Amino acid sequence: MTRVLDQLPTIIRGTSDAARPTTSVLRIGNAAWLSLISAGLLTLAGILAIDLAEHAEGAASGPLGLAGVALKQAIFALLGLAAAMTIALPHYRLIKGLAIPAMAVAVLLLIFLLLPGIPSSIVTPRNGTRGWINMGPADFQPSEVAKIAYVLVVAGYMRYRREHRTFVGLIPLGILTAIPVGLIMLQPDLGTATLFAPSLLAMLLAAGARLRHLTLIVAAAMLAGPAMYPFLRPHQKTRIVALIRQFQGDQTTAGDINYQAFTAQTLIGAGGATGVGHDRARLLLELNRLPEAHNDMVIAVVALRWGLLGAVAVVLLSAAWVLGALLTAASCKEPFGRLVCVGLAAFVAAQTAINVGMNIGLLPIVGITLPFVSYGGSSILTVWLMTGLVFNVALHRPRPPFRPSFEWHDEE
Repeated sequence: MTRVLDQLPTIIRGTSDAARPTTSVLRIGNAAWLSLISAGLLTLAGILAIDLAEHAEGAASGPLGLAGVALKQAIFALLGLAAAMTIALPHYRLIKGLAIPAMAVAVLLLIFLLLPGIPSSIVTPRNGTRGWINMGPADFQPSEVAKIAYVLVVAGYMRYRREHRTFVGLIPLGILTAIPVGLIMLQPDLGTATLFAPSLLAMLLAAGARLRHLTLIVAAAMLAGPAMYPFLRPHQKTRIVALIRQFQGDQTTAGDINYQAFTAQTLIGAGGATGVGHDRARLLLELNRLPEAHNDMVIAVVALRWGLLGAVAVVLLSAAWVLGALLTAASCKEPFGRLVCVGLAAFVAAQTAINVGMNIGLLPIVGITLPFVSYGGSSILTVWLMTGLVFNVALHRPRPPFRPSFEWHDEE
């Protein structure tokens, strides 16, 4: 993967980095614009879809004609854009110094969520999950912050190391990953916890970890998966059973454990290729009440209103965001910046794939939002901060001294 990243800029642009001028400190023209523009378009689509879903639930229109939740999402998006601009300004090598403190704060907040005796007015369980801290006007989800902190810590740990090219050297990274993942699973939030593994795997591949070691670990995890079933919570087992019933074509569960999944798929099908008008979409949403229509299942609202073409456009924009991050990683020859972009790209890619998969019935519903599109203050702020970090790496040239990124020979 390291060699592929090195070749991406040449493949896309048709020119090598050596042929480009190096006198400018800032790279104004860079691939991260692709991520930034995609983020803006996805956010706009999300606000429109959330507004439609909320109006179908009977919400009143507020300023700009938006429902209250959609207006809050727009405000969160503007705050996220401001945060992205702020974090893009200082050189990313300065941000590296915040990695460990940020991870420590994230872990402490994750522990705080699990402490007994915390008043429900501060930590209010949702669907049995203790994942949010009540901040008054909005709720704060520490697991979202943990994603960014985790990528920064892992990138900082691996930037000048080579231990990850041995099987034993992967153990410290496994322990580091187990800390946030274990705390998030105790909430329990299995969906968010599953996102850390793809991010680690992508960073390891970019850092030149041996494929045979990673293949062995992935195979062992897949074999151990069924053994974890008895330890799952009842509602988690129900989601797996529901998915199996879907694959079996069992329509009797459409009004029970598979109500949310079947309703989402019904609305997706009703949208056809190009979608239905606003009023008809609102009526269909009123007649087919979809739980979490503004959140986890928002892609179903997009597909209803703008059809298969609209849903595909959202997926392609998400892919464009990931591509922009990977092209930025490819153009960065400094290891920390490269790993940050790869790790963040993996988070967004995995989250998008799981969210779309559970909406169309390929994966169990595990409570994962669609980046930039689903409602959520913590979620939209986090993905915009990710965008700012990617733009930061693309904007600033590496400051010497630094060692080129992970140029290993097979015998090393």
